[in-house]
Amino acid sequence: MQKGARVDEKTKVTNPAYVLFILVVVYTFNFIDRQIVGILAVPIKADLLLTDTQLGLMGGLAFALFYTGLGIPVAMLADRFSRTWIMTVALVIWSGMTAASGLATNFWQLFAARLGVGVGEAGGVAPAYSLIADYFPPGQRARAMSVYSFGIPIGSAIGIVFGGVIASLIDWRWAFFIVGIAGVIIAPIFRMTIKEPARGGFDRKREATKAPGLTLIVRTLLTKPSFWLLSLGASFSSMMGYGVFFWLPSFFVRSYGMTLLNASLFYGAVLLLGGLVGIWTGGWLGDRFGQDKRAQYARIPAIAFLCTVPFYILAILSPTLTLAFFVLLVPTALGLVWLGPVITAIQHLVRPDMRATASAIFLFINNLIGIGLGTYAIGALSDGLAARFGEESLRYSILAGTGFYIVAATFLLLASRWLERDWEG
Repeated sequence: MQKGARVDEKTKVTNPAYVLFILVVVYTFNFIDRQIVGILAVPIKADLLLTDTQLGLMGGLAFALFYTGLGIPVAMLADRFSRTWIMTVALVIWSGMTAASGLATNFWQLFAARLGVGVGEAGGVAPAYSLIADYFPPGQRARAMSVYSFGIPIGSAIGIVFGGVIASLIDWRWAFFIVGIAGVIIAPIFRMTIKEPARGGFDRKREATKAPGLTLIVRTLLTKPSFWLLSLGASFSSMMGYGVFFWLPSFFVRSYGMTLLNASLFYGAVLLLGGLVGIWTGGWLGDRFGQDKRAQYARIPAIAFLCTVPFYILAILSPTLTLAFFVLLVPTALGLVWLGPVITAIQHLVRPDMRATASAIFLFINNLIGIGLGTYAIGALSDGLAARFGEESLRYSILAGTGFYIVAATFLLLASRWLERDWEG
């Protein structure tokens, strides 16, 4: 039996390109399941009689509670045991709970199902960051992280378009059923084809030590101000990023009178085109300039965030959908430039056997603030402005959210002053 297990392990794929491809596929399902609720918010609100505040809680806090809370202990397991096994189990859980979302008949049932999606996705990202760092050398990591992050616009676009099509042609519940079952099918393929790599194979060799505990990892991070500043910068950008991902389809329906199907196709195209360009550009710039000057890993996304604000304002106030489409491509791209550089920098602030846990702490901060508060804040503000602006209240709540990018840029510019000193090795 042991011999068979060894043969099975030897037949697994170690080609970095394939590994990155299958990780992107899994991350794509991660974001399909996470973002599909944004386009389905329109029929869900009508069917379950929800308010914008409830939608914001369901789309943000319900997911973020367990996603952030369980991320750190799951990542500690990933720093000690098989990352591929952990990701396989996580994929099955979040996909199963996505399918269960289609069974909900009231707010609390849907809230509980989204909690379950968060439980599963807690094991989906930090272990992947660690795997990528062990499959790619330092000079290629920002681009590799960017390619991995393609799962965000691809998954978001597929989720929005597919959700809109299925909800228009059949029913919003079937959208949850189909994508959830598809994710469960992908899980064994991932497990059977990806080999667990040696930790730190491309990094400076050091004597083998006992796997560090959470106390040691936190103590290490407390000596590195750049980690916390990067985390806060990413968090405030994510308040607007996740908020816009969730609310823009509803905005197009309410303010421009689009059908659900057309809104899904419209915003899906914006996310796919703008997102892919922005993420790749950030990774390329990070590898190109960050190797010589570490501060660029923070400065490049900070500049992108500052440039994002005027374009979002112009797009949201656009009198026509055609103008809105082309203008939205720019801030969508700029708003995602940070992924490759910042995630790469996080991997280099700790030693290899701390990377999954450090990434989980980063994700805990980023997602608790970004997902947990961003979607809710825009929805609550929209409800608060409804008495004055009616159906246009969502337009002005999104405009107010652009201020989060200015705060994010400030934190990243401060982080750039510490990166050189904090860089591991």
